[in-house]
Amino acid sequence: MSALSRIQELPSQLITPENFQPYGQVIYASKDGKNFDQEDAQLNLQNGIPRFYIMRLQKKGRKFHQITRHIKCTQCLGSLDGKDWLMAVCPPNNNMNEPVLSKIAAFRIPGNCFIKLSVGTWHAGPYFDHEFVDFYNLELSDTNVVDHFTHNFLKSHNLAFEMI
Repeated sequence: MSALSRIQELPSQLITPENFQPYGQVIYASKDGKNFDQEDAQLNLQNGIPRFYIMRLQKKGRKFHQITRHIKCTQCLGSLDGKDWLMAVCPPNNNMNEPVLSKIAAFRIPGNCFIKLSVGTWHAGPYFDHEFVDFYNLELSDTNVVDHFTHNFLKSHNLAFEMI
């Protein structure tokens, strides 16, 4: 980031199923044998081969200037080892190639749940204060190659964000 770019503080809120609903779902543990219902992740992975993997991220901090979306699939993310983390999101807007600046929100996500991002949800993260966090990630096998649309706020608005 250049010395001339503005850094906007983005207050984070503790995630709940209700406040995260415009962006996707929050999934918590349920009893084994429970029938599938609306509390389970409503996945869209029909446009390719699903990929479920563990990614190790290191020293991410809380600042970002880019935000990404996937328009061919949902994406699920969760931390291993119960570590808390942060994610910035913006609702899907299928007719625009950039997120609506005023609708960006940040969430604190405890390590006892995972999130499912709806198709087209803009997202920046995961971010965290730990040395490293292992995350499981469910998306399509080629999501990061053919379905990875990124907007750069430094280029468009000379702006970066810091989640607080």
